[in-house]
Amino acid sequence: MNWTHALADYKHYLKIERGLASNTIDNYIFDVKKLVKYLEDIGSSANPDSISSEAIQQCIYQLSKSLNARSQSRIISGLRSFFDYLVFENIRRDNPMD
Repeated sequence: MNWTHALADYKHYLKIERGLASNTIDNYIFDVKKLVKYLEDIGSSANPDSISSEAIQQCIYQLSKSLNARSQSRIISGLRSFFDYLVFENIRRDNPMD
């Protein structure tokens, strides 16, 4: 599964299944897109179903250099939610954020 497809499915899940507000959904998607951008910048071909916890930790570390603690916490929460969704949908067996 590629990032574009995973994000589209996740956005649909947040809207239909969880009934979240548009701004909240946009924030969740924005958080995952930060990870995708980081992966593109380093030339990684990791997909949502194969990315390692180490790669995510490196992304969070790089982002932490320019974000305050509250923003870091929100991104971590957003990523955890995204990977929880992938586990729920049987796309991943584990959440790399745990």
